[in-house]
Amino acid sequence: MLGMAFWQPPPRVCVGKRVKPSPASATELDLPERRELALWTHARLCTEYGCPVAFFATKDPLSELISSLLSHRTRNQDSHRAYQQLRARFPTWDEVRDAPTNEVEAAISPCTWPEQKAPRLQQILREVGQRCGGPCDLEFLADLPIPEARAWLELLPGVGPKTSAAVLLFSTLRRPAMPVDSHHHRVAQRLGLIGPKVGEAAAHKQLAALLPPDWDAQQVYDHHEVLMFHGQKCCYFHTPACGRCPLLERCPFGQARVNGVKDEQEAKG
Repeated sequence: MLGMAFWQPPPRVCVGKRVKPSPASATELDLPERRELALWTHARLCTEYGCPVAFFATKDPLSELISSLLSHRTRNQDSHRAYQQLRARFPTWDEVRDAPTNEVEAAISPCTWPEQKAPRLQQILREVGQRCGGPCDLEFLADLPIPEARAWLELLPGVGPKTSAAVLLFSTLRRPAMPVDSHHHRVAQRLGLIGPKVGEAAAHKQLAALLPPDWDAQQVYDHHEVLMFHGQKCCYFHTPACGRCPLLERCPFGQARVNGVKDEQEAKG
């Protein structure tokens, strides 16, 4: 009877049913380890996709702000078409601000939720003018420290960390602020650069802290772009191609998934 007190039932083995791997927890690595992993990832993905990556836009900061807002939850080709139609219909941002809202909505119809974005764009354009005390192209953001420039932008309605970083990095300002989109966020979580419960907004600060503080805009842009490319071309939301991933050797998510497939195949064999 004494021996029975220490007896434990054998673990149940489930054959033929895969357990979905979870993203690694960032708490498994300390900050220096995550910084080293971020740089290793950068180097591997730059080799895979090619760096430096050419900047895709040459918009002034106010135009980049409008473009970024149109892109929310919208495919790139649709948000680009909406932006082009808006500029063709209204050559200046003052005209957009003062136009009947239904005309602005019609101009941006290719993007998602034009009925919400049209009044929001006009509200932002009015507020920018009020805060600047007149016509304003946001070029003054070049002279502010990056945290202050982002804070200024994020006081505008509907502008969060992703948009503020996009305005500073993607526009002609070319300032090293890193946006984090859904692809970038997914890859970072699966690698363990951030924890599994860290949302996209909070991820901006955590992922930026992993990069060297002396990186210039091109290096930050390359980092964002290659992580985004990887999410689009390999680390898919559904059925990621872990078997051909250049990051597999250090990806807990991919290792668990690949080993799970092998275990399942062996069990069936």
